[in-house]
Amino acid sequence: MKGKGIITGLIPLIILIGVLGFVLKNGAGVEKDPVAPIEVLNIERIKVTNTGFELSVSNTGPTPLTISQVMVNDSVWNYSVSPQAKLERFEEGKVNIAYPWVEGDPHTIKLITENGIITEGALAATTLTPETNRSNFLNYGLIGFYVGIVPITLGLLWYPFMKRFSRKWINSILALTVGLLLFLFVGTLADGFEIGAEAPSVFQGNMIVIIGASLTFLFLIGFDQYQQRKQEKKGYSPFGMALLMATGIGLHNFGEGLAIGSSFSLGEAALGTFLIIGFTLHNITEGIGIAAPLLKTTPRLKDFLLLGGIAGAPAILGTWVGAFIFSPIWGALFLGIGAGAILQVIYVITKMLIDDHRTHREPSVSWLNLSGFTIGLLIMYFTAFFVKF
Repeated sequence: MKGKGIITGLIPLIILIGVLGFVLKNGAGVEKDPVAPIEVLNIERIKVTNTGFELSVSNTGPTPLTISQVMVNDSVWNYSVSPQAKLERFEEGKVNIAYPWVEGDPHTIKLITENGIITEGALAATTLTPETNRSNFLNYGLIGFYVGIVPITLGLLWYPFMKRFSRKWINSILALTVGLLLFLFVGTLADGFEIGAEAPSVFQGNMIVIIGASLTFLFLIGFDQYQQRKQEKKGYSPFGMALLMATGIGLHNFGEGLAIGSSFSLGEAALGTFLIIGFTLHNITEGIGIAAPLLKTTPRLKDFLLLGGIAGAPAILGTWVGAFIFSPIWGALFLGIGAGAILQVIYVITKMLIDDHRTHREPSVSWLNLSGFTIGLLIMYFTAFFVKF
């Protein structure tokens, strides 16, 4: 009976493979030549060197393609392709163009395949791409330190002041934290979709964000329930909740580092400086949110240092990645994971608030909690003015 069951399960699969093989070999049965070739050449990164441009490209179309011509600012220009001009599907290559570029000027580069398909890349304000050396590594790391660790640590310093509050006021601050996190969740998803749109369409960047967020949320929920059953606990400890929050915010701050690093690498120094100031002001509120769950306990100094590092250090890593090795696919994935982690923290804090108010026979959505939640949203909304453009 078991063998028959396996055979009945394999029969549809074998037929499906046969049909697909027939279509691939003989076509769909309609005798008609394609109107135009399907070629998709992606320019993933433009590196500006002292001698010209170096383009990282990939073939994400269904068939091989050959790069046959290059134009810079509407002029045909000499070039070389490594490893070769013909790229198989999903093969990557580098196009080197010796060009006397002008600092600060816009430049447009067009790659033309042998079938006449044009792929265009542009530099709004051309400047030398930062080299991966010790000096630049330290400088970009320092930017991430300003944006991530410093403001979050300043936010954590509000802990002694907030510690004086009563239980109802502490719950209001937790509701404020939910408002902060909800704004961050939506913002992280939006940033992920924006970066995902820059990836080759075949990789479906937006779906990478959704998959990363969904699986991260469900994994953390499942792991939480497993730990509670194993340890017979009813919920997170205050420090455990703060640790979860710091992790989610840290992944969000990785995205902020990406934005800053890529801005400087593309020569948009004014935008990069603007983002540094904006994110620094914006992230102080994140430190307040991380401190909120700790109000029901007495943490140690090293706990604050650990939380500040987990939440802030990813901004340093993001700045390095954005400046030197940025990839839209990996950026979209990390931001999707960050959104899922933030959503799980929202779920945990909301559930804790509801349980606490139910224990004391109080309405979960009190005026105090609603006010805290609203203030959290408004704080993030108005401080976001410093980072939107």
